[in-house]
Amino acid sequence: MTLPPFAIRARGNPCAARLVPLEPPAAPLVMGVVNVTPDSFSDGGQLADAAAAIAHGQALWAAGADILDVGGEATNPWAAPVSAEVELARVLPVIAGLAATTGALISVDTTKAAVARAAIAAGADLVNDVSGGLFDPDIVAVTDDAGAGYVLGHLRGRSLAEVFAAEAPLPWTAVRDDLGERVSRLPASLVNRTFIDPGLGVGKGSDPAGNLALLTRAGELAAAVGRPILVGPSRKRFLARLLGLAAPPTDPAAHRAALDAATVGACLAAVAAGAHALRVHDVARLRAALTIFVAAAPSFVASARGPV
Repeated sequence: MTLPPFAIRARGNPCAARLVPLEPPAAPLVMGVVNVTPDSFSDGGQLADAAAAIAHGQALWAAGADILDVGGEATNPWAAPVSAEVELARVLPVIAGLAATTGALISVDTTKAAVARAAIAAGADLVNDVSGGLFDPDIVAVTDDAGAGYVLGHLRGRSLAEVFAAEAPLPWTAVRDDLGERVSRLPASLVNRTFIDPGLGVGKGSDPAGNLALLTRAGELAAAVGRPILVGPSRKRFLARLLGLAAPPTDPAAHRAALDAATVGACLAAVAAGAHALRVHDVARLRAALTIFVAAAPSFVASARGPV
């Protein structure tokens, strides 16, 4: 199946009707994580202020990130929800700083329409919504009206507390059907600016089998839904379980290094299965692995992924 072209607005372009298609790259797009939060599951509190977060994003861009994903609210079972005001105070200066100093596409990782609106005005090109519009349905119209790109994430529930309270493994076919139904409800004008994200570990527990199925069926999910797929296995609990790592870790640095190495393996499996974009914390490690992988099997990568 040939996927429709993915297109987003050009940064600084006030006319939402003018879209810029992304030509199929030689390798999947890499999205680097910029967490401006005190309680993210693996790197909370490391970027204590806007200056540190901007410097980190610049380093990810230099290491090869195509997209920088800036988030001000953690999405893990232990994190507390924050208000839109707190989230905005965390992300807006970082988004503005990275939009002005890098050539990356800027993404805002949020489930709130108010945050998405202000972030786009500050320079964000995409809205990465792990809830796929379930937490705040207005986020879809805000993104569409602004001409921004959209990452429609998968979970079940109306809040993170509800999602993680009821988490359980899901068959990959159930995720496929949910994503297809949710894409079908998007405004037609937004569909060609949308990635799907199967939401690894988000409400699906740390069960390796279910999460691995979503990785290895990435291309099938994309073909079934008709949209390019972004996967985010980086430092997820199911990887720690596969590696037999202790929780909580006795050596956080060694724990994180092991997860980053495991993330590369998960990402290459996703690419082999047909993934179009990868969301990771350690961009340099993944970019090096992708360079060799694509060089060794360029025709395989192209046929597995299809066009973006």
